Amino acid sequence: MRKSAWITLKHQVKQAASQKTIFAFCLKKSLKLLRLTDYEDEIELQMHPRPHYGYCLLASAKLAKKLGISEISAIEFGVAGGNGLISLEYHARRIEEITGVQIQIYGFDLSDGLPEPQDYRDLPYHFQQGHFQMNFEELHSKLTRSKLVIGDVKNTVKEFFYVHQPSRIGALFFDLDYYSSTRDALEILKADPNHFVPRVFCYFDDVVGGVKELYNDYTGERLAINEFNAQNNSVKLGVPYYLRSQSNTRWKDMIWIAHFFNNEKYNATST
Repeated sequence: MRKSAWITLKHQVKQAASQKTIFAFCLKKSLKLLRLTDYEDEIELQMHPRPHYGYCLLASAKLAKKLGISEISAIEFGVAGGNGLISLEYHARRIEEITGVQIQIYGFDLSDGLPEPQDYRDLPYHFQQGHFQMNFEELHSKLTRSKLVIGDVKNTVKEFFYVHQPSRIGALFFDLDYYSSTRDALEILKADPNHFVPRVFCYFDDVVGGVKELYNDYTGERLAINEFNAQNNSVKLGVPYYLRSQSNTRWKDMIWIAHFFNNEKYNATST
């Protein structure tokens, strides 16, 4: 089979596998069993836990490699039971094998669940104090590389770079639920721009939701994003329109890119 014909066939198979049907589910299992997909195919087809984590981390590692950066960090804000960090560790192992870029992982959490909502902007009709508690000892025993940063994010963000000396940050995952906590976590973007890869992939967990949450631009994470952009000139959270244009999966509408215009590598060729 000619290469062009194989590429066309593979695209058609991927299209069929991307549907939410029993046939598609079986097709994905068969593709993986026969080793006809690579890691990027499997992310696109959502064949791994939290494919959005893998997508952001892989895109960040690829950018880092093009810019001559050999190691990056990924941060999850809002760890709770730890499933997100465990997924990040899995994706990090796969991506290190593919790119050769090494990955550090950090998880920020209060550990005893959500604090009391400050006002209507924290969506108290949906989120309540005490939700999403962490069992620290149990989670710590499951993690293989992640470092937990415990405490009020308003304080832990301020001392993070001094205490942990992380490699350049390439990906950020926000799952703090509240407007107030997300606003405080976004303060990390005001640090020295060279602490980051020049364009950082950011995933926000609570920006789409459904009829129960009714997320909007005036409360929650969306408000925190909008306020950050209004208050800062050298760093902006931009919408990746290429993802929105192919938005066949929900998580593609939940990714922003933090552009660090004053980063020493922002203008370096990366294509």
